Amino acid sequence: MGAVREVSASFVVPGPSGVAVRDRLKHLTGQDERVLRAVGSYQGGLASRDLKARCVDGLDHDAESWAVRKRGLTGVSSSRIAGAITKASHDQWALARRGLAAHIRSLEAGIGTLRHRLSLPVGSKGTKRAAGGYRSRGEWFQKSRRLKSLEDRHAAAVADWRAGRVRVVRGGKRLLNTRHHLAEAGLTEEEWRERWFLAADGESGKRYGNETIRVTPEGQVSIKLPASLAHLANSAHGRYTLISTTIGFAHRGVEWADRVEANRAVAYRIHYDTGRGRWYLTASWQKPVVQTVPLEAARAGGVIGVDTNADHLAAYRLDTHGNPVGEPHRFPYDLSGSAGHRDAQVRHALTRLLHWARQTGVTAVAVEDLNFGAEKTREKYGRRKRFRQLISGLPTGKLRARLVSMAAEHGLAIIAVDPAYTSMWGAQHWQKPLTTPHRTMSRHDAAGIAIGRRALGHPIRRRTTPPPHDRSDRAGHRTVQAAPGAPGREEPRPRIPGPRTRSVPPEAARTRATRTPKTVRDVRSARAWVQDSPLLTE
Repeated sequence: MGAVREVSASFVVPGPSGVAVRDRLKHLTGQDERVLRAVGSYQGGLASRDLKARCVDGLDHDAESWAVRKRGLTGVSSSRIAGAITKASHDQWALARRGLAAHIRSLEAGIGTLRHRLSLPVGSKGTKRAAGGYRSRGEWFQKSRRLKSLEDRHAAAVADWRAGRVRVVRGGKRLLNTRHHLAEAGLTEEEWRERWFLAADGESGKRYGNETIRVTPEGQVSIKLPASLAHLANSAHGRYTLISTTIGFAHRGVEWADRVEANRAVAYRIHYDTGRGRWYLTASWQKPVVQTVPLEAARAGGVIGVDTNADHLAAYRLDTHGNPVGEPHRFPYDLSGSAGHRDAQVRHALTRLLHWARQTGVTAVAVEDLNFGAEKTREKYGRRKRFRQLISGLPTGKLRARLVSMAAEHGLAIIAVDPAYTSMWGAQHWQKPLTTPHRTMSRHDAAGIAIGRRALGHPIRRRTTPPPHDRSDRAGHRTVQAAPGAPGREEPRPRIPGPRTRSVPPEAARTRATRTPKTVRDVRSARAWVQDSPLLTE
């Protein structure tokens, strides 16, 4: 059996740093749509050229080159549009760079596994910690060819990394593939080009927090047109005001109105949803950095331990001593279907979880700090395709991001714990003891208890069973959980002199005076030794 790895310390997850709300642009006229498409097409061309320039710079990019690009874009648009374009290009290049690094790590993990298994004799059995050799000479040969292929891909990826070269396309690979297969997608080139959007960063001190895309507190939307499109303006100073539409954010509308009335920065993005045939406006702004709640304060009111699974969240409430309270709760979701359906399912499950957490009065929700980045390769799991798909389907990143932002609105802290051995130890110590004729405990419910106890700083293992009833210590107190330093736990009790300890003999006179006689002779002897007190008379 391999050594148990060291478990990392739990920590409180920082809260969200920004807010984004969206509303639909309704009742747009034909002129409104033509202007929005013209501005989006113009801004899209600028963004494509800027992304190309950023990729050409590669590792030689610095603040000066960024300023040069922004000054060039400001002359043909505005400073806010130039800032939004250059920032988006830089973020997209950095994201592609991180993706390349993750790809290199995945290739290295696959190469290491293949080399290990190829070095073993054919048919040799593996262990719980490492796979064995391949089952046949034919499989060994095919895997040796795959090893060569992965090594070539790894060498090419490392060369791109050292040269600062990234593979990136504006809008994403899916949009590019749709362009290359318009017939299969059922689109024409004009319909494909309808995927426009325009964005502008906010600026504090400017009127209503944004000079380029301006939204008044009453919901009126206007756009500062570029010089080449100034002939489309219908308002003063080269602006176009949407004629018959207003914006009213149902979510965080009061917070947004307070910002725009105080002329604080608000960034806007207008985009067209081709699937629904609708225009939307998204407002976003940064939130001030809030000091993270100390870990002890987050533990003060107990926690709810949550185990993330492929189709549900298994949650259990624990008090501050680590005692499971009440019944296990499960919040199912269905991750099949479209991305919008999956997102709605996750959001609904988290909403139900947080509402229950507020009802119980806990102060934190404990989750595992999961990362399956290196756990999806077929070199590790072989032919277990369904299991690889199961791991890939776990919504770890999206669920964690949504849980943090939603919990902050409910005043709940999120405690992240090391996921090592939570399912195994939870099932070992908690599944069977908590199973009753009226309660069915699953392995996932027990894992929720293990996660919660680790977040509270308690060991996962359950305390020992109390002694039988025929001993001096009666059952019923040792299974109750307590802090590691609390007296009366399952450790040996201190030998304090007295009648209830075996370290010293009991007081003989007190024992003879208080014990219950069992025979007639004992009764006589007891009466001879015990004298009634004399009556008091006046």
